[in-house]
Order: sequence, then structure tokens, then C-alpha cells
Amino acid sequence: MIETNESRTAKIIEQFNKAFTAHDAQWLKNIIASDCVMEGAMPPPDGSRVEGYDQCFAFWEDLINTPHTQFSPESASIMGEKAIIPWRFSWGERLEKSIRGVTLITVKDGKISEACGYVKGNLGS
Repeated sequence: MIETNESRTAKIIEQFNKAFTAHDAQWLKNIIASDCVMEGAMPPPDGSRVEGYDQCFAFWEDLINTPHTQFSPESASIMGEKAIIPWRFSWGERLEKSIRGVTLITVKDGKISEACGYVKGNLGS
């Protein structure tokens, strides 16, 4: 069976989400492109921007290792090399201590080359 862009992207997104749900950044090690560009959701108005494998890995590793937080991805939409991942990020027990958002990801040659995060609300609560 020939692997399509869509199936390759789906595998990468599954591994990306696993890193966050398992709190284990090692799942990211081989899926970030050397020239990856990532735009975080905060701070407003444009979010932070990091470039390159090391900076993207470090940003996501810090997020994964933030104590008492949980990233809960919802069903991703995959369209060729593009993925849309809706999610909820929680930093407490109550719903008021969470936020919903979406990450748009581009996968090229089996690696995440671009990721842009957007949120509904304020992460500073």
C-alpha cells in the first residue's frame, strides 16, 4: 500500500498529540523539521514566534512539562499536508481553568514544518 500525504500527515499528528497527552516530549524528537516555524497563541496580539528545530522542540517541551496542565486534542482534520487540531488546554480541575483553541500544522517530507496556534480567550486566568 502506497502512503499518501494524508496518511503520512495523520501519523505525524497522532504522534504530535501523543507527546502532549502522555506528557512526553520524546515523541516529538523525529517529527520536527530543521527549519520548522511555530507561532504560539500568546502573547497577544500576534503570539510568540520561534524558528528552527531546537527552538520549536524547546517551546513544545516546556509546554508539555508545565506542571498540573493537560492538553486534550479533539479529532483532527487532515487535508493532504495540512492538519487542523482543535484542543482544550487545562491548568486546573474546573472548566474555568481551561481554554479552547486550534493549531494549524503543515507537514512536509514527514516532518512538521509549520505550526500556528490560536485560542478562544485569555490564557492568563
